[in-house]
Amino acid sequence: MIIGFDAKRITHNTTGLGNYSRFIVNALSVYFPEDKYILYSPSKGKEQLRNKINASKNTTFSFPDKFIDKKFPAFWRSKSILNTLRSDKIQLFHGLSNELPFGIKKTGIPSVVTIHDLIFLRYPHYYKPIDRAIYTYKFKKACKNANLIIAVSETTKRDIIDFFSIPEKKIQVVYQNCDKIFQSSVNEVEKQKIREIYQLPQRYVLSVGSIEERKNLLLLVKALRYLPSDIYVVAVGKKTAYTEEVLSYIALNNLSNRVKLLHEVPFIHLPALYQTASVFVYPSLFEGFGIPVIEALHSGTPVIASASSCLQESGGTHSIYIDPNDEKALANAIEKVFSDGSLRKLMIEEGRKYVRQFSDKHIADQLHNIYKELVK
Repeated sequence: MIIGFDAKRITHNTTGLGNYSRFIVNALSVYFPEDKYILYSPSKGKEQLRNKINASKNTTFSFPDKFIDKKFPAFWRSKSILNTLRSDKIQLFHGLSNELPFGIKKTGIPSVVTIHDLIFLRYPHYYKPIDRAIYTYKFKKACKNANLIIAVSETTKRDIIDFFSIPEKKIQVVYQNCDKIFQSSVNEVEKQKIREIYQLPQRYVLSVGSIEERKNLLLLVKALRYLPSDIYVVAVGKKTAYTEEVLSYIALNNLSNRVKLLHEVPFIHLPALYQTASVFVYPSLFEGFGIPVIEALHSGTPVIASASSCLQESGGTHSIYIDPNDEKALANAIEKVFSDGSLRKLMIEEGRKYVRQFSDKHIADQLHNIYKELVK
């Protein structure tokens, strides 16, 4: 098969949708090398991101070559690309990040779209009205036009049905995995190096994700008030306006010496941060899937997450789930993991077993079967 992919996120996004897109293409190119994969991006983006794609003969990038398309890359990605897909004899097109080119249905080329979440509809107050309107239009149109929709969780599948009135038979859930970097143990020398670079405390609770209201870091900071003074919080993530609210609470409650906020941490440092943490906490109010939970489980770090949305799908039955509005419940859960060695060991062992279902091969097999059915 000759399969085309919307590769804008592959070449431009360092996290989130970019990681997902690179993971999917790399897994397919490894386990199904007989197929040809063409990655369509409106510009070359970042070289270091392009280099994360497996160097193989079956995978190539395609960028606009006409002056008008280079001048208006967004239009090329959403419309003009159709001519290129035809000339490249694409047999199936996969929109990896919630969108499809307008008019693709008329080309006769079967299409698949991955929908990651509909948070902008569930929690509209987190988004600007113009952004909500654009996302709603693009996502809904992609769902209507696609031959098949991939939802990254059962939670996202239910939202697609509820908000867009899409028939359930048109949607398949295919989970995702994290970068392979989290699936290997970091040696003690490297761990010590990371401890020194970031001046990490001996016992700390780790949180990873943009420091924004939806991710709910403030709940974890509030929980510190009910925990022993030798337990610290290390939060890694992009700084937003919400960060100031967190910092204000920290200052007012004299917690400055117990909370460390880290921004712009190199990706390569994350495995050691996970593996030196005592527990990982993800109190997010809503997620499409929750990749940081998968990263933590691969890292052998016990997980405590909120009981909302899909996090029980990503965390499994041996992680602990709490009300995302109850800091005392979170504090109790953290203290339990710190104090109960048997529980901690069980969470680590069962967590590692649970994430085996998210293996690259299993996901590649699922996708390839979907592609074959549509190309018949």
